[in-house]
Amino acid sequence: MRWSQYFIPTLKETPAEAEILSHKLLLRAGLVRKLTGGLYTFLPIGLRVLRKIENIIREEMNRAGAVEVLMPALQPPEIWQQSGRYETARDVLYKVKDRANKEWVLGPTHEEVITTLVAGEISSYRQMPKNYYQIQVKFRDEIRPRFGLMRAKEFIMKDAYSFDASDEGAMVAYRKMYDAYTRIFNRCGLRNFPVEADTGVIGGNHSHEFMVPAETGENDVVYCEACGYAANIEKATSGLPKTAARELGAAVEKFATPGVVTIEALGKAPYSVPANRQIKTLVYIADSHPLIILVRGDDQLNETKLLAKTGAVAVRPANAEEIVPLLGAKPGSLGAVVNVPATVKVIADERLRGANDMTTGANEDGFHLRNVSMERDVKVSDWFDLRTVTKGEPCAKCGQSLKIQRAIEVGHVFKLGTKYSEKLNANFLDAEGKSKPCVMGCYGIGVTRTLQAVIEQCNDKDGIVWPVAVAPFAVCITPLVVAKDSPVMQLAEKIYTDLTAAGIEVILDDRDDRPGVKFKDADLVGFPLRLGIGEKSMAKGEVEFKPRGGELTAIKADEVLVKVREFLASRV
Repeated sequence: MRWSQYFIPTLKETPAEAEILSHKLLLRAGLVRKLTGGLYTFLPIGLRVLRKIENIIREEMNRAGAVEVLMPALQPPEIWQQSGRYETARDVLYKVKDRANKEWVLGPTHEEVITTLVAGEISSYRQMPKNYYQIQVKFRDEIRPRFGLMRAKEFIMKDAYSFDASDEGAMVAYRKMYDAYTRIFNRCGLRNFPVEADTGVIGGNHSHEFMVPAETGENDVVYCEACGYAANIEKATSGLPKTAARELGAAVEKFATPGVVTIEALGKAPYSVPANRQIKTLVYIADSHPLIILVRGDDQLNETKLLAKTGAVAVRPANAEEIVPLLGAKPGSLGAVVNVPATVKVIADERLRGANDMTTGANEDGFHLRNVSMERDVKVSDWFDLRTVTKGEPCAKCGQSLKIQRAIEVGHVFKLGTKYSEKLNANFLDAEGKSKPCVMGCYGIGVTRTLQAVIEQCNDKDGIVWPVAVAPFAVCITPLVVAKDSPVMQLAEKIYTDLTAAGIEVILDDRDDRPGVKFKDADLVGFPLRLGIGEKSMAKGEVEFKPRGGELTAIKADEVLVKVREFLASRV
């Protein structure tokens, strides 16, 4: 490919819309252009990288035994209603109407479609295991598209779905996909690690996310260097002990706390109640029903854990207008000891189990209660791990200090179980002729997000530093004289022809521009290797050999093919 015939609109200045480095480089290196918020056009260089990532994914999915299909992006809402996700996923669903005023859904994912397909095609255990995958555009109504391709309204995703006759078979499929994802991200040149994860609205009971370490990532990952434990902060647990029990004291005592409505204020004189001896009382609305949540005063509620443990479709903090009629007091004076309606469920964090000599709100503005015992004085319906892990806490597995790292999620694997197969009638007859639901798994990779994650991780002050496997072109030939009949250009053409014939992807920068401009563009776009040809080097029978981010050396012109092959082989 010749640069002059291609389309690489590099930019000297960073557009104001770009918030993070990878977003800036996507735009400056001419990979994409923004149409509007959350929608991007892929330009030729960006599309080449995208296709390479897709090819790696296809190779590894095929290797793992998955079979490629292509499902409709336009889906009937009835199957979403049947699965129950028409409501649970309503915030991200794009809904459109046709000329007959019939409603349709633009697919954000395809569990419903693939399960409907299997329900009509698989009837016996002999037809399983099966794993189907596709690479397709998805649509999600993001409330705040940001960071370029990281969080967009339209994106490309690889989604796969496995169907097995048993739970054991489903775990085999899960492991195959887990291993395939490890190979995919390694081949893309990404430093990555899997972490335990929450299953979210997709559901299921076993899940891992594949994370790429990056300070600009939107996820916090909790990990232990000693034993290898790693989990998304939405799922993570630690080995912190429960609240120390003290000798059961006197009966609950109400005391005045005028103007005290925070944990911090109650911790100061004249009250001096440390945060770890306070009960923080929160009121949430879970599927329109009020719920009281208790956590220790020095802990923070993890809303994702709350959603998962309650099984609710949606939860949100209650507002003061909802709380006062319910408990008789405003936030800051709330508790679960007195004046709690019998219809209101109370759930508490495990760290409070067995705690006594605690202080909590009296459900009366300006008053608190001391000498509270969780077992004696509070009617707890359920105990769960509801708190957010913090840096430095002991690992639950080995006791060493936990660390927290920001990261980008690029892939997610779920063991779904029978959630969708039961609702969408994907059943089969087992060896004894009994009807059973298929055991499912689902496995997603954000293809466009993976592209940007590579940039976020592989860059320097001059631009992108592509791993060879996903680079748009492996080699950029940069002649400093571009007149057709010049010896420099003739040599450049010969090298271009030789490398291309050898199956090496090459771009020839034949632009009549200053050398500095061409060098800067080559570094910005990030080609792994640049071959510079000038009159001085040519006079010596040499070519400048410049790996991206490496040192420039001179090599003999007749050794170019050998040296390029050696270089590329060393970068695989």
